[in-house]
Amino acid sequence: MPIQRMDNVLIVVDDLDAVIAFFLELGMELEGRMPVEGRWVERVIGIDDVRQEVAMLRTPDGHGRIELAMFHTPKAIRGEPEDAPANTLGIRRIMFAVDDIEDVVARLRTHGAALVGELERYENSYRLCYVRGPEGIVVGLAEQLG
Repeated sequence: MPIQRMDNVLIVVDDLDAVIAFFLELGMELEGRMPVEGRWVERVIGIDDVRQEVAMLRTPDGHGRIELAMFHTPKAIRGEPEDAPANTLGIRRIMFAVDDIEDVVARLRTHGAALVGELERYENSYRLCYVRGPEGIVVGLAEQLG
């Protein structure tokens, strides 16, 4: 096999504390948080004079991970509008399976999240929605029915 697994998804943020709190409320677990700098990271990402803080979060089952990075130097740049619609090129959302979608949406709203569209039912299989959280991060939620 050419790959073993998908290790993580990186999201660059301006407010690391707010985004960590959002994902913790969703049910992810913080693995660690630390500064990252030095020539090795500069060579890996192709940017000089890098100083950043990173946090690694994992899903409760231990299989999915999100890496959050906040750049101190150089400052992060915005590549698209914060409220980019679902048909914008690039990564649009991360989808999570949840047990009680309405409870999750209510808890995420306390962190500034808002529904992108509506909470909808797909046949007799799922209840689905997209939620836009801090910094425009879009999270899909899926509650399996039956």
